[in-house]
This record gives sequence, C-alpha cells and structure tokens, in this order.
Amino acid sequence: MRAVKRVVITGMAGISALGADWNSVQSAFAGGKSGVRKMPQWARFADLNTRLAAPVVDFAAPEHWTRKQLRSMGRVSQMAVRTAERALIDSDLLGNPLITDGRMGVACGSSTGSTKDVCTFAKMQLQGVAEGLNANSYVRMMPHTTAANIGIFFELKGRIIPTSSACTSGSQGIGYAYEAIRYGHQDLMLAGGAEELCASEAMVFDALYATSLRNDTPHLTPRPYDKDRDGLVIGEGAGIFVLESLEHAKARGARIHAEIVGFGSNSDGAHITRPQPATMTRAMQLALEDAKLAAEDIGYINGHGTATEQGDIAETQATHALFGSRIPISSQKSYLGHTLGACGVLESWFSIEMMKSNWYAPTLNLNQVDPRCAELDYLFEPRSMQNHYVMNNNFAFGGINTSLIFKRWED
Repeated sequence: MRAVKRVVITGMAGISALGADWNSVQSAFAGGKSGVRKMPQWARFADLNTRLAAPVVDFAAPEHWTRKQLRSMGRVSQMAVRTAERALIDSDLLGNPLITDGRMGVACGSSTGSTKDVCTFAKMQLQGVAEGLNANSYVRMMPHTTAANIGIFFELKGRIIPTSSACTSGSQGIGYAYEAIRYGHQDLMLAGGAEELCASEAMVFDALYATSLRNDTPHLTPRPYDKDRDGLVIGEGAGIFVLESLEHAKARGARIHAEIVGFGSNSDGAHITRPQPATMTRAMQLALEDAKLAAEDIGYINGHGTATEQGDIAETQATHALFGSRIPISSQKSYLGHTLGACGVLESWFSIEMMKSNWYAPTLNLNQVDPRCAELDYLFEPRSMQNHYVMNNNFAFGGINTSLIFKRWED
C-alpha cells in the first residue's frame, strides 16, 4: 500500500480584472477598487439585459510564444497556459527536465472552450458553410482545451484530468491534483482553471433573472450577501498552482507557499441550478474530515458569494450549520465578478496570500446583510487576522460542491 503523502503549493500565478500579481490585486482590494465595467459592445444583443462584466483588458500572448504553439489555443487556453508558465517560474521549475518525464500532470478546466471557435461551428450548423474551420478549431473549442494545451505546451507526460464543471472547475482542478499526489500517482501537478469572457455566459444567468442590471453604476455591483443585491456579474481570468509532494519539494529545496490539507466534493442530487444547503454543508464537512480538523480550527472562509438570492442564502445557511455565527467570511466576486471556471483557483490564491499576510479583504458593496442570510461574521472592512487554516468553498451548476482547506506553511 502506498503511503499517503503531504501536498504543498510551490508555485502560484493568476490573471484577473484587477491585475496579474498579488500586490496589484491586494492594492485594489484595500482601495475598494472594482474590476466591473459597462460593456457597450454588448448593446447589439437586444435580449441581453445586463451590460456588466469584469474583463481582463490587458492580456496578450507573450512574444516568445511561437505561431505553432499558438494555433491550438484560443483566449481561454492562452490565459491558462500563461498562468501555468508563470506558476512554473514561481516554483523554479520552468525548463527543468523533471517536469517532462511523467512525474508532472495537469488538472484544469473551464466552463467551455473559446467563443470564436464555438461560433464557427455554430455557423456551419446554421448556414451550412464551414468558413473559418480548420484543423485546430475543435482543439480550441473542446471542453478540455485548457488542460490539453497546458500538457502539450510544457511536454507533460503525467495524468491529464479535465475539470470542466463551471464554477467548480478551478477548485476541482486543485482538489483532484491534490489527490493524485496524495495517493502517490504523481509527484507534481499543475492545477487550476480559466475562463474567457463571453456574452453567452452572461445570457445563461440573464435567462435565470440572476444578473445585475445596475448597468449605469458598475462600481456598485455585485453585492454578495447584501439585502439590496440584484444579481451577479460575469468576469474572466485564469489561475494555476504548482502542487508537489512535500518530500519532493524538500528534496529540491523548493519554497513553499502553503499546504493543502483537506478537500471535499459531492453533489446535491436534487436540482440542476438550485443549491441545497445540506449537501453544501456536507462538502465542507468532508474537507474537515480529510484534514482531520474541527470546525473551530478554520479561521476564515472565502465564500462563493455570487450575489444571487438563492445562492447567497443557501451558502450562508450551509456555512452556519457547521461553523455557527463566529466564522469570518467574505467574497472577492464583489471585486472581480464571477469568473466561473477560474474562480476556484483565483479565490484559493487570494486565500493563501491573505493568510500569509495576515490581512483579509472585505466583501465590496456589502452594506447591510440580507436578513434571510444566516448569521456569520461578514467582513465589512479589511481585517488583520493570524490564521493557521483557511477554507475556500465553491458551488456549481449541476449541484457540484467543493471545499478546500489550506494550512499556513510553518515547517
């Protein structure tokens, strides 16, 4: 029987509407700066009510990437591969031959492939013409485009685990990568998720009457947990972690950001879009059991906090059922919108950085908690706290629930 291994994070990188490094992101959090803006280009979608999003405005593929490397990547894969490259740099593994001998795999996902290529195939179906289709069109559109492109770009020969599960894509990527290392199947993994902005994804929530319509005051929305919230805002971004067994990391003298000590995931088994508090609570409990911790050990929860009525109420009830009213909680979707496939890893990144700096961002635009939300210690202002364990929770369409627990690195 293989020994269970400890799993640590030795590299982290992200791309968001507020920047691609922690200093920029933290500065925005501290200053109450929002990445949400009005999207005038969406005016052509007559049936789309929301005009709000949180785009990444300054992303471009690096100049050192070749045309051959780029032809299989749409925007979502480019962001995923770029964050993987930066995470490998952060872990001092980029270019190291040990990542190409089968010891490293990848677990990554997005809600869908790249919009441009989806549209090209739709045009073929609707108009009967294959204009614009080429040998790489499907590769850019396929559900596992992020994971496959990362694996090919860095010549990884370990496991490829696609985690295309909407809002839990990034957190499942981290969780399944953690399990692959913990149980001895891999020594190293790249893990995370990505999402490119698309009006069709805004339309998904618009059709459910779940998008914010504060089109003329983008800085005032979304408002997770607030009694005056009016829905979510779609964002985009990407994030990748380098995960490594502790013994492997120590053997090569790696810097360690944090340890992953718990992962829980389950399904509601009840409704495709209506969250269920009982099974959400159970996912958090599974993570605690995996970590061999009590609820009292967790010092902060990074909430899913989408600013939808059903989501906020169910999530807070589920959290209160396990942690009571004392647990500090906030949601960074209030700054960045809902980045879907990327939110699980971006919010895990923020959780770890906040734990390292003993500084925690509040929920932006939260003025008065909805009385239907459970009583919790909602962060209205930045707070200094020294915690040994933090939890990040994400919940997705399909009734998919995830919970991750990170431990401050002190060894």
